[in-house]
Amino acid sequence: MSRLFVARNPRVAARSLDGEMMIMSGRDSTLFTLNKTATILWQSADGTTPLDEIVQHRICTEFEVEPAEALQDAETLARELASHEILQVSEEPIPQRNPVAGGSR
Repeated sequence: MSRLFVARNPRVAARSLDGEMMIMSGRDSTLFTLNKTATILWQSADGTTPLDEIVQHRICTEFEVEPAEALQDAETLARELASHEILQVSEEPIPQRNPVAGGSR
């Protein structure tokens, strides 16, 4: 199985509220509330850290879960979030885009 990399989609609005992320899709303005596990995944999705390392170092240390099960669940979650254009998923590292000049302040 190949490694997966995940990155936050820069075209979404996101705010943390009581330890959970509220994310608004840039595609259709749908609002998503991420639970604690999904929030950890979202916050760790830098495009360069492989998903299996995020699971091992961030999720398995926070929750009592078997690494293989956690990785399978994280892959499913990442692909689901990607289907809503909240995350990007790739088998290669995902380069970070530079913010547009004059963007949000």
